[in-house]
Order: sequence, then structure tokens, then C-alpha cells
Amino acid sequence: MTISCSTTFTTLAESSIHCLSDPWKPLSSMKPIGKRTPKILLFGYRNLSLRLSPLRSNSLSQSGFRPLCFFNAKDESGGDFQQKENGAGWPILRRWDVPWEWPTVSLTSLACGLSFIVTGLVESAAIPYLGIRIEELSLDEKAEILFLDQGITTVTVLGILYSIANTFQPLPDDLYRYDIRDPLNLQRGWLLWAAVGLVGALASIAVTGAVLSSFNGGSTQRETDALVRLLPLIGSSSISTACLVGITGVLAPVLEETVFRGFLMVSLTKWTPTPVAVLISAAVFALAHLTPGEFPQLFVLGTALGFSYAQTRNLLTPITIHALWNSGVILLLTFLSLQGYDIKELLQTT
Repeated sequence: MTISCSTTFTTLAESSIHCLSDPWKPLSSMKPIGKRTPKILLFGYRNLSLRLSPLRSNSLSQSGFRPLCFFNAKDESGGDFQQKENGAGWPILRRWDVPWEWPTVSLTSLACGLSFIVTGLVESAAIPYLGIRIEELSLDEKAEILFLDQGITTVTVLGILYSIANTFQPLPDDLYRYDIRDPLNLQRGWLLWAAVGLVGALASIAVTGAVLSSFNGGSTQRETDALVRLLPLIGSSSISTACLVGITGVLAPVLEETVFRGFLMVSLTKWTPTPVAVLISAAVFALAHLTPGEFPQLFVLGTALGFSYAQTRNLLTPITIHALWNSGVILLLTFLSLQGYDIKELLQTT
């Protein structure tokens, strides 16, 4: 038996949740209304058809309950319940509709980490096997090998990531979204918010550095991170510079932002509020660089990247910030090197 709600309004086209039935009447006094099954939309989530057995309908009538219908599931302000629950007024507070559960998150993270390690080991073993002697290579040849290494790693990790995500097709539109349209849109423009995020990151990191310097008595010692290891290549030639910009300004940002923001941060919003997911992913991002002394600055940068992505839901936003940050550092150091400055000394004191 299908129980339907009788409408109390002359039109439903503009109504939101205003569909209450007439006072409940005994089943014997109800008139047949055909076999239509009413569509009921609960909290803007999905259409449901309410079907009750005769026994269940009798118990409802005896208890005096009145049926309640939700049509279009939108409030008078135009926003549906699910959006209001997820912070529709503030884009950075809205969560993603994540189709996978925590086992997928754990196994995918493990697979990405292992693929990164295994790729490096295979390449290290392959280079001597191919008869290549690193110590005999020129700086340009070393830069080209580094570029090839980063390219293989990026393709491998992203291939695993997208292969797993492909099993959940069709994906929501805002997952793994790279959209070049409307770059200057006030609310979702990826280029506009990349500029905002970059300025915010620069200011925040400057403040963080000043605070840390005050606690450390103004003297800091830079750890042997990837930038220090790249020093011999900086400014050595145009080929080396191009390879370094390609690594730090293209391949690394695409890989890291897709993994840490596009996958990890988005997945965490299934269980935590978006700001908390931003902070957790920023902490993992900072730890993954394996430079504990630079954790505060990397954490601040990761936070700026996360909130910028949450604002636009477009991975081009954090990728652009990350690319401008990395390539800007490389180009600045190249310029200073050409001017005769000691880059290693500058890095140790800044």
C-alpha cells in the first residue's frame, strides 16, 4: 500500500519544505488516490519513495502521527540542508563528497609511498646497469637525469592514484579537478586565489621565520635539504636551470598537490571538518620533506595551499602557488649566483 500526503498549497513549484498533510484520518475514510508514489527529498540528499505496509500504516494512524513531506528540500533562502550543514556560506568550510572509506585511504597512501621508494631504488640500480657513471657526468647531464627521475616518479605515483580512484567512477565533479576556466572569478578563480594564497603564505612564513629567529637568538643552521643538494646545478647553465625549473616548478607541484591536497586532504573531510583536514594534511606535507628544522615554515605553506584549494576546489590553485614558490626560489638563486653571491652562505644564514 502506498501512503501519500495531501497538499495544503495550490502550487508546489516555489515551495521548499512546506508540504504537511491534512489531519490524519482513519483509513476507512481515505479515498483511493491511484498508484502514484510521492517523491520525498530528505535534506537535499536523494529522492525517496515512502512505502508502508498496511500493518505499519494502521499503527501510525492509531498513534496520531501526521506524515511530513519534503519537496525540493530547500529552505526559503535557496540553500539546501546539506549545504547549510557543510558550511555553504563559507566555501572553505564545505566538505567534499568522498566516495571511498578509510581502508582505501590507508592503502592508497601506502601504495603512493612505496611506489616513490621503489621507483628510486629501481632507478639507482638501473643507472650502473646501463653503464652510466654519475661522477663522470657533466652538470647538464646530471640535471637531465634528475628531471627524468622526477618525471618517472610523478607518472608512477599519479598513475597509482588515478587507477584506484577510477574504480569509484563516476567521481564527483570537484574531485581531482584541474579547470583553467574563469581564472579571475571572485569566488572560485584559481589564478586570483593563487595570488591571494601566495601573498598570504609569504607574509605568514616571514612572520614565522622572525618568531623562530627570536627564539633561536637570530642564528639558524639550514639542514641538508633538496635545495642545498641542488646548489651545484643552480646557475651552472641554461639547460641546468631549465631542468631545475621543470622539476621544482612543474613536476613536483603537480605530484605533491595532487597527493597531499587532491587526495589526502579531500579524503580527510569525510571524517573531519575541512579546516582540520587542511591542518592535518599540511603537517603530513611538512613531515614528508624530512627536514624537521623547517617544519614550521613548511606547515605554514601547506596550510596556505590547503585553504586556497578549499576555496576554489580547483587543484590549479595550490599547484600555481607551489610552482611560483619553488621556481621563484630557483630563479632568484640563479640570478644571485650570476651576480657573484655565495648561494650556500646565503642559504645558511636565511
